[in-house]
Amino acid sequence: MQKVKLPKLIDPVQSATKRSDYKGVMMSSEMDRLTGVVASIADTIDVEMRFDKDAQGLNFFQGHMSTEVELICQRCGDTFAHSIQATFCYSPIKGDEQDAANELPEVYEPVEVNDHGEINLLQLLEDELILSLPIVALHAEEDCKVKRDEMQFGEIEPADERPNPFAVLKELKRD
Repeated sequence: MQKVKLPKLIDPVQSATKRSDYKGVMMSSEMDRLTGVVASIADTIDVEMRFDKDAQGLNFFQGHMSTEVELICQRCGDTFAHSIQATFCYSPIKGDEQDAANELPEVYEPVEVNDHGEINLLQLLEDELILSLPIVALHAEEDCKVKRDEMQFGEIEPADERPNPFAVLKELKRD
């Protein structure tokens, strides 16, 4: 099956009614926030999504995506390859249905639709990829050029010895 470029905006309710399946790619060049936090990224992000209705009649869409990025090791400063795999499961809600968002089953994450009933798929998937990045980018210890014995963590200054403010009360007790 040929992979096609996925749309930026999509109507999740209409797609769930049709029980649509999407298998395609998003262009990483369109994801400015993601490209700003990684050293480099593959040209495309593979995405598979399925829109459906559950037994309660709730519209939802779920899927996964994957791509390859290069991150900068915070220990040694070199770049290293990292594979990102992200899964998601959303249920669309309107902006004025905040109570509906609170009543969603835990398996669904609420996503707000715009005035036309569409979601910005590009922005949503970019958010998922950013959240899938490691908090601190580090090589595996055996692959890093900075070895454990060479690491410096700094000096801890001794705490200042301040007089106890209740020492005056101790003197009063003696009298």
